[in-house]
Amino acid sequence: MRRGLAIALALAVLAAAPAGAAEFVMKFGTATLNDAQHHYLLLYKDALEKASKGRIEVQVYPASQLGAIPVEIQGVQVGSIQAFMGPVDFFTGIDQRFGVFSAPMLFKDEANAAATVHDPALEAKLLQIAAPKGLVGMATMSVGASHYAAKKPILTLADFRGKKLRINGSDLERAKMAKLGATGVAMALSEVMPALDQGVIDGTISGWAVFVPFKMYTLVHVVTVTNDTMLISVAMVSKRWLDGLPPDLQKLVLDTGHAIEADAQAWDVQSLKTLEQQWVEHGGEVHKLSDADLAKMRTLLTPVGDDVTKAQPAVHDMLEDVRAVVAKH
Repeated sequence: MRRGLAIALALAVLAAAPAGAAEFVMKFGTATLNDAQHHYLLLYKDALEKASKGRIEVQVYPASQLGAIPVEIQGVQVGSIQAFMGPVDFFTGIDQRFGVFSAPMLFKDEANAAATVHDPALEAKLLQIAAPKGLVGMATMSVGASHYAAKKPILTLADFRGKKLRINGSDLERAKMAKLGATGVAMALSEVMPALDQGVIDGTISGWAVFVPFKMYTLVHVVTVTNDTMLISVAMVSKRWLDGLPPDLQKLVLDTGHAIEADAQAWDVQSLKTLEQQWVEHGGEVHKLSDADLAKMRTLLTPVGDDVTKAQPAVHDMLEDVRAVVAKH
C-alpha cells in the first residue's frame, strides 16, 4: 500500500507540473525601458531559451522592476537575481576600474566607443573584473553619448555653474561636474523623475534612451549635446547562480551573451536616431554649445581622467589600456 501511495503521489506531482517546465529560471533586470539594454535582454531571452532547448527560462524585468540599480546589482551578487545590465558607472562600488569609461574626452565618437568596448582583449578584461566579487560579465555595449538637461536650460558653458545634476555616481563624473562649476548628485534612474519634479536636482546627465522612454520632456524642455562622454553598459550574471548550472548550460549562458552583442549594438545605432527625433516630436529641443564653448569644455575636461586616477595605480593602468584601444580604433 505504501508503495502504491508513493507512486500515486509521484504521478500527481508530475501531472501538476507544467509540460516542458524549465529546469532553471534566470531573472534578468535592467533600469531602462524600450532601449538598447531592454532590447538586449529580449534578444538574450529568445536566443538562450532556444539554445538551451527550454532548460533555462529567461524572465525579463525592465524599468527597475526588481529594484533600484544598487539593489539589483547586490541581488546578482548573492544570486537572488540572476543577471543585470546597466552602465559601468554603477559598478564602481564593486571595482573602481569600471569608472574609467566615464572619463570625459576619452572616446572620439559613438562608433569609436563601440569599437573600443568590443575589442576582444579589452572586453575580456572588462568582463572578468568583477568575478572575484560574484559578477561574471557576459557582454558590453556602447549605448550612445551622455547629454545634459535641466529645468533651466543649459545653453552656454556658464549655465552649468551652480546646478545640481544627477550622475550615475563615479568619481570621474563628480570631478567632471566640479570642473564645469556644477555638483554631481549620484542617483539611481528610478529616483530621477521624482527628484526633478520636487527640485532635489536641477537636471540630469542621461542618454536619449532615458530622456524619451521616461518622458522627461514633461519636466525639461532642452537637451544640450556636447558628446564629451559616452555611455558604456555591461551585462553581468551571478557567479553563484552560474556555478550551480551544469557545465554545458554555463557555457551556453556566457556564449549566448556574447553572440548577440553585434545585433544589439546595431539596433542601438538606429534606435538613437529615432529617439532624438521623438524628443523633438514631443516638443523638446536639441541644443549644441558654440564652438568656442566646446573648445573651453575640452580644455577643462581633458585632464580629469588623469587627475582622478593618478593616485590609484590599478585604475590609472586601466585608463591607459582603454586609451590604447581607443587609439587603435
